[in-house]
Amino acid sequence: MTGEQPVLSRDPAALPAELPRGSELPEDHDPLAAGVLMKHQVEWIEDESDLKGAEKGRRTGITYAEALDDTLLAAKKRSEGGQNVFYIGDTKDKGREFIGYVAHFAKIVAGELAEVEEFLFEDQREDGSSKFISAFRVRFASGCRVEALSSRPENIRGLQGAVVIDEAAYHQNVRAVLDSVGALLIWGGKVRIISTHNGVLNPFNELIRESKARKAAGEVTFNWHFIPFSTAVENGLYERVCLIAGKTPTPEGKVAWEAKIRAPYGSRTAAMRQELDAIPAEAEGAALTRVQIEACMETGAPIVRWSLRDEFKNLPEHVRKAEAETFCREKLRPILDSLDPKRPHYLGQDFARSGDGSVVVVGETDAILTRRVRLILEMHNVPFDTQRDVLYFIGDHLPRFSGAALDATGNGAYLAEKAVQRWGERALEVKFSSEWYRVNMPPYIEAFTDQTIVLPRDEDVLKDHQSLAYVGGVIKVPDDMRFKGLDGLERHGDTAIAGALMWHASQLGPVEYGYQPASEATDGGAADWLCPEAAGEERGLW
Repeated sequence: MTGEQPVLSRDPAALPAELPRGSELPEDHDPLAAGVLMKHQVEWIEDESDLKGAEKGRRTGITYAEALDDTLLAAKKRSEGGQNVFYIGDTKDKGREFIGYVAHFAKIVAGELAEVEEFLFEDQREDGSSKFISAFRVRFASGCRVEALSSRPENIRGLQGAVVIDEAAYHQNVRAVLDSVGALLIWGGKVRIISTHNGVLNPFNELIRESKARKAAGEVTFNWHFIPFSTAVENGLYERVCLIAGKTPTPEGKVAWEAKIRAPYGSRTAAMRQELDAIPAEAEGAALTRVQIEACMETGAPIVRWSLRDEFKNLPEHVRKAEAETFCREKLRPILDSLDPKRPHYLGQDFARSGDGSVVVVGETDAILTRRVRLILEMHNVPFDTQRDVLYFIGDHLPRFSGAALDATGNGAYLAEKAVQRWGERALEVKFSSEWYRVNMPPYIEAFTDQTIVLPRDEDVLKDHQSLAYVGGVIKVPDDMRFKGLDGLERHGDTAIAGALMWHASQLGPVEYGYQPASEATDGGAADWLCPEAAGEERGLW
């Protein structure tokens, strides 16, 4: 077996078949045949990250894909990157199933007549004592081996090679894996963590949240794959079942088949979501407590609230612009001029035209990478073009303006698009979706746990963040969560979403440009345009 892996099939027209268990594979079953691997299995195998994990639904085929990947790894010579593999399942039967896959793949893919050996694995504890664990093993001609252990060894650090933790949420202490990762990586090892969920407070779910927060901050951590049962169905699981059963797949049959799988859960929707949809149970209710939020608040940062009368939108354009200019000069300019010119600044906007507030949150990153909110602007009943002018004023006057994330959902698309046109790569249009919330809200929530965000101390801001809740497995403000602020106006978690957008913008990294100082510009007109003060004019938006 050479170090070159076979090309994995991506033929979308092929009908993949359901994966039997390790001991049930037909003699001629070839995992690399066209159409056998589903899209999410291919993506899992092609991910060569040293640290990767999968939060998955039941029977989505990731254990099968991992066994194939491990077979290819162990079959290679060490000089070509081959390694030993240690599989740690939650039950002895799971280990036997896994090693059955490996033995079959060794014969079909690697051309080796490998036998499954049952033996006692000696787990050397850190205190010098030993514990013997029942295990299964397949040896390869390369000198490497794949071992499936029946229970988690106490000294994971002693396992040099690739370590696979399957159904991690059902192990006693997933946290011990984290403590062992560094030692495993020193010698070029790999760590794979695979599991369905087992509650929102389970260490497996906490690991996912922490990993996503660290990855958003640019740190090297686990690369997570989200594989609910619905994804497997999309990728051909139903068609595979039909192929095995000798039936013809139909769109109607597909809907009925998935409904049949879900029916036994009855009213136990939380259990169904956890088992099939990779949504941890108990994931309902507030995402942040009042204590967590207040611990990240301090006095000082101003909150500016601007509410306009209905007839304002019908005033002549020059009158609207004049009133907006006066507001920006008197209310915003002193705050913006007081910002630290040495700190990068970011903004997030949750857009609204009427009813809810349209909120802009401005934050800076300080020397210890804490995001400190320096200004919150709440606009009520402010016309589109006036919001645009005010947004331009804020962004144009931010010191080291490094990024903006703006709500581009619905009516917000106009303002977000104008921001991109004005600020280019520094501005990001965000269309809210369940996937966006799933990926980007955990890092924001984690910031309150780590106290790496500072908000103004304000009752409305507090209530906005208290309204963040788990809805269908993602963190968002529930659609029906509305309340009146201290000013009597309706709120919908406005500063919480704008704050999350500001946080998101700060995670993307600044866009830096080369420039020529105005004093060195050869064309006077260009210098005056870049810096009106150089021409003796007061700098302004208009």
